[in-house]
Amino acid sequence: ICTKPASACSHLPVCVSSATPTEEMNGAGNLMDFLDEPFPDVSTYEDFHTIDWLREKSRDTDRHRKITSKSKESIWELIKSLLDAWSGWVVMLLIGLLSGTLAGVIDLAVDWMTDLKEGVCLSAFWYSHEQCCWTSNETTFDDRDKCPQWQKWAELMTGHAEGAGAYVLNYFLYILWALLFSFLAVSLVRVFAPYACGSGIPEIKTILSGFIIRGYLGKWTLLIKTVTLVLAVSSGLSLGKEGPLVHVACCCGNLFCSLFSKYSKNEGKRREVLSAAAAAGVSVAFGAPIGGVLFSLEEVSYYFPLKTLWRSFFAALVAAFTLRSINPFGNSRLVLFYVEYHTPWYMAELVPFILLGVFGGLWGTLFIRANIAWCRRRKTTQLGKYPVLEVIAVTGITAVLAYPNPYTRRSTSELISELFNDCGALESSQLCDYINNPNMSRPVDDIPDRPAGPGVYNALWQLALALIFKIVITIFTFGMKIPSGLFIPSMAVGAIAGRIVGIAVEQMAYHHHDWIIFKNWCRPGADCVTPGLYAMVGAAACLGGVTRMTVSLVVIMFELTGGLEYIVPLMAAAVTSKWVADAFGKEGIYESHIQLNGYPYLDVRDEFTHRTLATDVMRPRRNDPPLAVLTQDTTTVEDVETLIKDTDYNGFPVVVSRESERLIGFVQRRDLTLAIKNARQKQDGVVSSSVVYFTEDAPQLPASNPQPLKLRRILNLSPFTVTDHTPMETVVDIFRKLGLRQCLVTRSGYDRSVSQIYLETEKKRSREEDRQEEEQRGGQTGGGGERRTDRRRSREEDRQEEEERGGERRTDR
Repeated sequence: ICTKPASACSHLPVCVSSATPTEEMNGAGNLMDFLDEPFPDVSTYEDFHTIDWLREKSRDTDRHRKITSKSKESIWELIKSLLDAWSGWVVMLLIGLLSGTLAGVIDLAVDWMTDLKEGVCLSAFWYSHEQCCWTSNETTFDDRDKCPQWQKWAELMTGHAEGAGAYVLNYFLYILWALLFSFLAVSLVRVFAPYACGSGIPEIKTILSGFIIRGYLGKWTLLIKTVTLVLAVSSGLSLGKEGPLVHVACCCGNLFCSLFSKYSKNEGKRREVLSAAAAAGVSVAFGAPIGGVLFSLEEVSYYFPLKTLWRSFFAALVAAFTLRSINPFGNSRLVLFYVEYHTPWYMAELVPFILLGVFGGLWGTLFIRANIAWCRRRKTTQLGKYPVLEVIAVTGITAVLAYPNPYTRRSTSELISELFNDCGALESSQLCDYINNPNMSRPVDDIPDRPAGPGVYNALWQLALALIFKIVITIFTFGMKIPSGLFIPSMAVGAIAGRIVGIAVEQMAYHHHDWIIFKNWCRPGADCVTPGLYAMVGAAACLGGVTRMTVSLVVIMFELTGGLEYIVPLMAAAVTSKWVADAFGKEGIYESHIQLNGYPYLDVRDEFTHRTLATDVMRPRRNDPPLAVLTQDTTTVEDVETLIKDTDYNGFPVVVSRESERLIGFVQRRDLTLAIKNARQKQDGVVSSSVVYFTEDAPQLPASNPQPLKLRRILNLSPFTVTDHTPMETVVDIFRKLGLRQCLVTRSGYDRSVSQIYLETEKKRSREEDRQEEEQRGGQTGGGGERRTDRRRSREEDRQEEEERGGERRTDR
């Protein structure tokens, strides 16, 4: 018989059985005959367990059937049924409104606090630098970033804006503000909400697959993550807010689920809402509602029915509309990166685009391996005991190295925006310091390729240093005990590399327009190459290499920039990046962190290549203790309590007797514990020697025996079973597609007897070298979240045992 231990076996639901006609579906009616109503906490799950998907679906089907039947009885019941049907759309509306509002507030706060490190607005201290100069009547076009109302700290404190002393003072205060923001962020997370750290997407993926992590989507986590996300991003660390915004949106979804019993009492329905909330999170993070829906479908969700697709689209729409109403960037756009290119791309440019894809795949592989190695070192050494010190140290190093370089001093979002922009006649950036032809008389939007000036070459050196800095520092930043997203840092690395490549191609086309690769499409005096497009393609390539996204990535990028015409270059870079990265390892950064943290997650994209049968990987093995079972009418309350105390399995098979071991059903450990506890409190005569029976009729007992306890209604009479000769490839596929919590293995034969073999089919563990072996035999974890490791048999031992059996499966153990 196969099942999983208590702490780990909560991922995949069990088939819910039909009992008597009056009982309807198992788990939907009363659990005990002597009770009129189910007792509290029934059909709920303990922390760090996985839900029973089939059981939750059955309960919802039964609930819906009852509501439909009652709606015909009266007008009031009909109104209640309509309210129940519309409750899902109401939840989506509330999620979109709250997540959009929070995203707008976060954007505004980040802009203000980022600029606060450099100076303050005298007319209104709550204005950012840009907002302060907007309101000034003394701002000129040439000095658009300078206005009397905005003063740097050195100018405000000493009266001198220039000079070495002013630079050193500004440098010192920049570092001081960064350390203050990061210290507040890590302290709030450590004291009030430990789950508010990190990106949140690996845990969201695990929760959506059915795992229970109490408090991860709670109200405190929502509040602290929102506040500390602003502090962390404003500190100047190499992290983004996009991943954490998905966590924030899911916290909003969980909050509103508690208002409706349809979702609060059904973990399967709750996860449909959380999938839609994840789409809303990406929608407000990037201003990409369609990309958010595709991101939830491709990257995050485990179970994504069609109606969840519609509701995800609605939630993303409302969230994007709310963010647009707030207008945090002041440009009537949803995002900061909106660009308009005036030159089409040419087929010959696919070569550098593909090369950027190769770079993105290599960067993704390097980052994942280096970051996982550093995070594993953090978990296994003394470093993990000092999270505050680690955050302070990384922040100090980041601030010290970032300030001298103008491209690393500014916020990463502003850096990406500048790298994406095309150089027009009104641009004042160093990247647009080209040598103009005095005889040029062309429209402003059609400036021809020009030779690079000294500002461009200076910017290239600074960008090269910024690229090295971002690559190294991001490895140590992601995974610290503060909110930290990975989308923006990855895009920054790709955008820097892409802009460098774009300028190089542009100058080659200008100086060597007679080369065969440029002759057909780049004439002298024409605007041939757009370096900003290369930055956009490089950003997509690096983000794809790290996350392994493809379809949703391309949609997010063209929604993010408005570059609908450039889908083909984005697709070429994204696919190349994924191919190159997959050549070194199939797992993206989120799957790698799931493995590192040991979360039970059965990835539907993994391939099972081993040629084994269910009987080869079941428990107990030979010389193991016998299978823990309950009999249908001879086990006492004391026996059950002893079995629960001495084992940590998630449930127990119920058999006719220990001699025949014919399978009757399966009972969950938690339901069994709650039923006995409640019976002792509310039913007279239940003592330790009382017989527990799972049959319809009470067994024949002597009159002197205490009153028996009937627990048939907690018995699952139709657990999912396979035979001992079922290929493990089929068993793993069943677990993935049906979301089973456990699977019972019986001997092949007419009597459907239970074999004395115990199988635990758990999700993958954290270590990659054990991954494929774990899919065969699963990890066995102890109750209360403690891991219990089974004895491992090598493949050589399996072959020896196979030879001993001579190809025949033993039915006697």
